[in-house]
Amino acid sequence: MRMETYRRDRSYRWNYDHGPSFRGSFPSIPATPRKDFFGARVNSRLGVAAGILLNSKWVECYSRLGFDVLTYKTVRSSGRPCYPLPNWVFVESKRELDVGADEILRTARRRPRDPAAVTSAVCFGMPSQPPGVWRKDVRRARGKLRRGQVLVVSVVGTPREDGGEESLVEDFCRCARWASEAGADIVEANFSCPNVCTAEGSVYQDPGASARLASALREALPSTPLLIKSGHFSDRRRLGSFYQAVDGGADGVVLVNGVSRRVLGADNKPVFGAFERVGILGKAIHPAAVSNVAAAVRCCGSKGLELETIAVGGVTGVEDPGSFFDAGARGVVMGGVPMLDPLLALRMKESHPEW
Repeated sequence: MRMETYRRDRSYRWNYDHGPSFRGSFPSIPATPRKDFFGARVNSRLGVAAGILLNSKWVECYSRLGFDVLTYKTVRSSGRPCYPLPNWVFVESKRELDVGADEILRTARRRPRDPAAVTSAVCFGMPSQPPGVWRKDVRRARGKLRRGQVLVVSVVGTPREDGGEESLVEDFCRCARWASEAGADIVEANFSCPNVCTAEGSVYQDPGASARLASALREALPSTPLLIKSGHFSDRRRLGSFYQAVDGGADGVVLVNGVSRRVLGADNKPVFGAFERVGILGKAIHPAAVSNVAAAVRCCGSKGLELETIAVGGVTGVEDPGSFFDAGARGVVMGGVPMLDPLLALRMKESHPEW
């Protein structure tokens, strides 16, 4: 039976207002030993990445499905609409992306029957409700959590046409403070998005800018755990430079925020219109994500950095988090697969209560 909680044939706004499209009874979640997660005692170190938890209704649904690290979709200091449809398509299945090549992916004729085999492409543009809406809703979301769960709120700065880096830093910090005041247990600052053309989508590629922004965010949030979300690094030296840049500001890094690739439709035209390069999620990026996480953990060990890594990328099956935990990840969050397989956390907990 297919249970897609996010309706890809409907607009982002429709999913915000009417979703999640979960049908059936909520399962009984097995008890698991508590673990430490940035000072909180959690049922598991498994969760949902910034993406499909559009509001408090979505957060409540996935908390009841047994995901314990719940990330509220990235918010801004002003409202921004989503890009027009399509926003989420399946691409032809690949066992593994070649991170050393800029290959072209093509849309799939149909979705694989097994969610664990899915690779997809997304292009939303980091939409956001106005702050007057999301700040109240974050408070509601915090009240929906069960014991042993934490709420992460993802924030991003919005550059002004008449401003430079300083205005972007100020806006990031403003959103971060608002998120913390609204009840976020942890704030995630998104330094990476492959689907925007402005400066906030590529901060992680500039170590100097990353260092300055991480330091300012730390000053703005002196007592709230701070995570930074980064894109994929094809060069381990650049990965190391980024980690050294944000050490001392952030408590951890969420790695990786998809892998950027060109995606064409059956007509050989970009399936997302003006956006030829978009974020790839799912099975094909898992090896690249594991490689980045392992390299990051080694870097922290060799350089004496006090950063934890929260892994994301290509977790589609019950055993997939194991490779991340084996590599030294502090936690594992999932992007696309919770939409396709909402009972996945339940099965993970049954098989691996230690996670």
